[in-house]
Amino acid sequence: MDMKDIYESPLNSRYASKEMKYIFSPDFKFRTWRRLWIALAESEQELGLDITDEQLAELKAHKDDINYEVAQEREKQVRHDVMSHVYAYGVQCPKAKPIIHLGATSCYVGDNTDIITMTQGLRLLHKKLVNLMDKLSQFALAHKDLPCLAFTHFQPAQPTTVGKRASLWLEDLLLDFEALEFQLSQMKLLGSKGTTGTQASFLELFNGDHEKVKQLDQKIAQKMGFAACFPVSGQTYPRKVDSQVLCVLSGIAQSAAKFSSDLRLLQHLKEIEEPFEKNQIGSSAMAYKRNPMRSERIASLARYVIADALNPAMTASTQWFERTLDDSANKRISVAEAFLATDAILELYINVVSGLVVYPKVIEKRLMAELPFMATENIMMDAVKRGGDRQELHEAIRVHSMAAGKVVKEQGGENDLLQRIAGDPLFGTTLDELKKLMHPANFVGRAPQQTEEFVAEHIRPILDRYADELGLEVEINV
Repeated sequence: MDMKDIYESPLNSRYASKEMKYIFSPDFKFRTWRRLWIALAESEQELGLDITDEQLAELKAHKDDINYEVAQEREKQVRHDVMSHVYAYGVQCPKAKPIIHLGATSCYVGDNTDIITMTQGLRLLHKKLVNLMDKLSQFALAHKDLPCLAFTHFQPAQPTTVGKRASLWLEDLLLDFEALEFQLSQMKLLGSKGTTGTQASFLELFNGDHEKVKQLDQKIAQKMGFAACFPVSGQTYPRKVDSQVLCVLSGIAQSAAKFSSDLRLLQHLKEIEEPFEKNQIGSSAMAYKRNPMRSERIASLARYVIADALNPAMTASTQWFERTLDDSANKRISVAEAFLATDAILELYINVVSGLVVYPKVIEKRLMAELPFMATENIMMDAVKRGGDRQELHEAIRVHSMAAGKVVKEQGGENDLLQRIAGDPLFGTTLDELKKLMHPANFVGRAPQQTEEFVAEHIRPILDRYADELGLEVEINV
């Protein structure tokens, strides 16, 4: 039922994908709890505890049909979510009831599920990053030869190409991708560590057999699809993990925000625009407006993720000894919402890159207005080759450049630098000869080659390795 009288996070109602919302949903959490209880019971049986195949079969038969009403009613009485679900599972599995959660503490299901949830979230972001890199590399290669005015300090600088500029956005994403893959490689389960991480309860269950207690961790990790558990812990997995994960998400947000800023500046210059749909309204007052609302949303959500990454950092730094509970409410909000927001950012980024509109004529006009200034070094070197004095020529170019700049800035006229140089006998050249130099492609250096090489050597191998993840379709809700 659509309830209009209670608050709902916009990340849920407006921005994040269904896939990411499910990963952080109660249903995913409680199903994972049951998978963990099954893994624990199976492993304990394999290591010699008196757990029957019939009990395991009963647990597996009810792993997905969660009796939420029973759990909710029980929680009202005992005020404990884990024990409420242990009870509810036991109602469905009367034969297995005595061995559910055997030897474990609440963090066995709570913390292991948090690790599994974050790992699944990272894998979904991994898929979206791969698709974004694919779209952006296609754009970069398609425009690798299109010269444009480059900027340093947002002031005109030596030309680059549209594709080369896109490769800078792509390189940021490559760094994020590498950080994400590294973080995925580091994800470990808490395992079965007990109340203070000493595994004392499990050592008691296995009659002091240390080797079996160690194997219990290994078996649970394997059954849940992980290479290992943390070798030591308190009651919880290290809260530093949350901080490390959100640092990766913050990195993605930073890269997306940088792209967003560049694109909004380019849209102001009318060189490149984000997609604008046929019936989209840019402004309620100014009907002609084409506001970059998707890029602005990227920037807005990115700012949230970057700030949110401070939450788990502060939580990790303030945990006491083997555990405190001042992490719970914070991480429940900060981790989930960081994933939902980053998911939304990547979907927006993919959508924008898939429909970027490039205006070559505007790009050329702006570049040609500035190119005479940038060609002066070549002009000067040619004059030196014809016997001119380098210092005299440099001073002459400086004077002519200042005068031409004054015409442009103060009088609103066209750049007449070439005419001034052609009229100066020091340079010994004609206007026609100077105009022949004014080919933008002569001034972009290795920009096209750099773009090709970067995509071929650094991006293509990733896209080939994860070819089965490509072809993702995204949809912007609002």
